[in-house]
Amino acid sequence: MASMEDFEINGMIRLGQFLKLANLVDSGSDARELLLTGVVRVDGEVETRRGRQLTGGEVVEVPGLDPVRVAAAG
Repeated sequence: MASMEDFEINGMIRLGQFLKLANLVDSGSDARELLLTGVVRVDGEVETRRGRQLTGGEVVEVPGLDPVRVAAAG
């Protein structure tokens, strides 16, 4: 099983922004393209919406990279 990293956020963040901040993609356009291909998973479910809101506790998976857990600050 791949190791999982926690990435701390304050409040809410949109999935496209999270992909960039967690260094899972290089740019917003890369995030958009990756999401459109249907390979990004949030809590095991395919997610294609850049605007999907993450608030903490979700696990984001991108093929070829270790999964990242969204950790709420506090």
